[in-house]
Amino acid sequence: MGRKKGRDISGWLVVDKPAGMTSTSVVNKVRWALDAKKAGHAGTLDPDATGVLAVALGEATKTVPWITDALKAYRFTVRLGQRTNTDDAEGEILDTSDLRPTDEQIKEALHGFVGEIQQVPPQFSAVRVDGERAYKRARDGETMDLVARPLWVEELLLVDRPDADHVELDMVCGKGGYVRSIARDLGEVLGCHGHVLKLRRIWSGPFEASDGLSIDQIDALAKSPELDAHLLPLETGLADLPELRCTAEGAARLRNGNPGMVIPSEAEYGDEAWASFEGRAVAVGVYKGGELHPSRVFLQG
Repeated sequence: MGRKKGRDISGWLVVDKPAGMTSTSVVNKVRWALDAKKAGHAGTLDPDATGVLAVALGEATKTVPWITDALKAYRFTVRLGQRTNTDDAEGEILDTSDLRPTDEQIKEALHGFVGEIQQVPPQFSAVRVDGERAYKRARDGETMDLVARPLWVEELLLVDRPDADHVELDMVCGKGGYVRSIARDLGEVLGCHGHVLKLRRIWSGPFEASDGLSIDQIDALAKSPELDAHLLPLETGLADLPELRCTAEGAARLRNGNPGMVIPSEAEYGDEAWASFEGRAVAVGVYKGGELHPSRVFLQG
């Protein structure tokens, strides 16, 4: 195996993803533009969706699980009166309805989608069925009984009703949510069918779409110090965890994968937390009796 070429660069780059581009191609573009050895993203966006896609580089890839678990906000438009096989505007129309609910009926129906809900993924989704991606089987014309999975929905609000056929919604939810399933299920509850017409992720954990760079900006700044200047520190990905400071000796022990002494803070016994030395993340782990027991260690200079 040859060594992977590129720079040992760590941090986060926030991208405002355009429609028509896969999340993977955004990561590849960022890796190329920064000449980075290692890159990954936190939370896939459908190709047609726009908005925040946070790309982790180098050691920051170890913090991806905490961003994946963080709350995310979406603004999306539901087209009422049509059900499609993909639950978005790309698919074939399977059913239509002339029924159009009132704003009040929509608001009432939204209450049923808040809190801990059960959600069946779209047929065209990346969930695995017998080891194969659902969308591959759906493309072959197969209809699958996909298992419902829990989703935490913090809020779901009616933002706008531009006309009888369209409704604009804001949703804040936890990990693993399918906005297309919300549109489909809302249409069924209202008795009029529905699918997603437009979808934008406004924020994801600590990352905001409004701070994101466009693909054009990334192209223009590629391989330059100006692009490096847009990198956010690895520590941004740990914003939801308590921070514990450690001594030089504690940091050295943690870097070797051993429990290290930390200075007590708001973390309680058994909490997941991260340890810092001189402002830089050293490790993530579990806080017990004055020490952090590391589960992940960061190799930052």
